[in-house]
Amino acid sequence: MPVASYKIKDYVLDLQKRGILTFPLSEVRERFPSFSEIAIKSALRRISDNGAIMPVRKGFYTIIPVGYALRGGTPPELYIDDLMKRLKRSYYIGLLNAAAYYGAAHQQSQGFLVIATLPALRDIVKNGVYINFISTRKEIPQKWLKPFRTENGDVQVSRPELTAADLVTYQKKVGGLSRASTVLYELAEEFDFKRLDKSFFNFVPNATIQRLGYLLEHVLEPPKLADVLYAKAQMHKCKFNMIPLKHGKEKKDSVVDMRWKIIVNEQIEVDDL
Repeated sequence: MPVASYKIKDYVLDLQKRGILTFPLSEVRERFPSFSEIAIKSALRRISDNGAIMPVRKGFYTIIPVGYALRGGTPPELYIDDLMKRLKRSYYIGLLNAAAYYGAAHQQSQGFLVIATLPALRDIVKNGVYINFISTRKEIPQKWLKPFRTENGDVQVSRPELTAADLVTYQKKVGGLSRASTVLYELAEEFDFKRLDKSFFNFVPNATIQRLGYLLEHVLEPPKLADVLYAKAQMHKCKFNMIPLKHGKEKKDSVVDMRWKIIVNEQIEVDDL
């Protein structure tokens, strides 16, 4: 094909034929150096309006495969890894989205939850897809991530143990402790707390360990998982201070669990599965 007749829509089609589902604006500029900035953006806008591509973030696009066209856009798991590499951020898919990778699919997430290193990223709302970014100041321990294969390469997903901790840490993101406990119940067979090491306890807040331990012991039963978590927490010298099970709720006349130092100010109810 003569260079003069090769258009940006042809470039996008060629990428898709090669199995590439994302591209940055900078790459288009390099591929078409004779095109003006206005011409490039106008062409990309037309292609987007025709439903062939979707602008995810400024300067970053995803191609919409034919099989996803009727759904309105490309699922985030097909482009999130490319996007985060482009932004040079460590990340992982977490909470309910992570739980679904391990078979806990009864509690559906309203968005796509991603934990990423600072600086904070704005949430993305595109074609009915909501990507919610949660920022962490700590370095993400790669040991507690597991790669899963998608149509566009691997994505990083929190392992079951880290997923459990995050469900408690970010309980508001999943609809509260009762909903988090329901997911913990579904994931129970996936947990291997004997694997927990210093990197885990350095990343997960002590308060989360306390609340998670209480839930494992009193809500999920049998308490074997809780016993292992408690032993590991003691081994790694986690300091437990007295805290409420639910932050910000009245603590008056509440029962106290002395093992986990939890003020039981919330009644937990696990959904029937």
